[in-house]
Amino acid sequence: MDAAKTTKVLQSLEDLQSREISIVKLSEPIASSASQDGATHQQRTSGASNASLDADAPTPASLEADLAHYKELFAKLRFSYVEQVTKEKFIRAIVGDPPLIVTMQENLDLEKENAAAKSELKALKLEVSDMVAELETRARELSRRYEGVRLDTARLRDLPGKLAELEDRIAELKAERELSDVDPNLNLPLAKTQEIVARRTREQQELARELEALRAKVPRKRKEAERLQAELQPLETKRQNGMAAAKEAQRRKEASLGGVADDLEQRARWWRASESVLKQTLDLEGVKPCARRAVYEGNGLRA
Repeated sequence: MDAAKTTKVLQSLEDLQSREISIVKLSEPIASSASQDGATHQQRTSGASNASLDADAPTPASLEADLAHYKELFAKLRFSYVEQVTKEKFIRAIVGDPPLIVTMQENLDLEKENAAAKSELKALKLEVSDMVAELETRARELSRRYEGVRLDTARLRDLPGKLAELEDRIAELKAERELSDVDPNLNLPLAKTQEIVARRTREQQELARELEALRAKVPRKRKEAERLQAELQPLETKRQNGMAAAKEAQRRKEASLGGVADDLEQRARWWRASESVLKQTLDLEGVKPCARRAVYEGNGLRA
């Protein structure tokens, strides 16, 4: 929709909304067809109707007030009419020449006619009630549609300015994109962008499922860790106790020997090395014990 067409539609809506709508305004063309009825109608216009005429815009509350006023007015008119007609008939029956004498059969006939008229009137009342309910429903629907048209008109009034702002913003973004080196994914068309978004969404959902599975395994792993920690605690205690006992034994040994243990250990190593050398050199495996003792004594060793 171009700017000229938008302006034309907006002008038409504003012209329609500038017209005042009320029950009395709508009834004026009908009332003007009969000048006498129109004059009577103008004389009996109530304060509520005048208030509805003076109002800037009709509301459901004002329309309901007008309707209640006219219901009350027509009820009073009907009572006055019935009272006046009854008085006229009674006076004519009394002062007539000859006077009107009503028999029992005539009363019965009148009662039958009255019952038929009442049933017909009741049917008409029901029809009128249905018509009034339908009119109320349609009036409320029209009121909602009218409010919707008013809101749409306000939006349409602001639409050209917003469109101009969006066009300027689009031009600025295009200029910035041409001048700056941005991510090439930002310049993709809509279809490819939607494909990338769908792929990233699937990846995110997959990661979410994996994370949920790992979260489900956390309690079991935590229990296993607690069980291993409970099993490791006695072993750690034993290790610490063993290390403490070994250190204590080493300390006691060093304290009791006073450093002689190191010398004895070195001499024992030297003796074992000498014995192995002699065994390999002299082949002492087959030598008799006496000869072996002589060899030891010759080297200054004990057998």
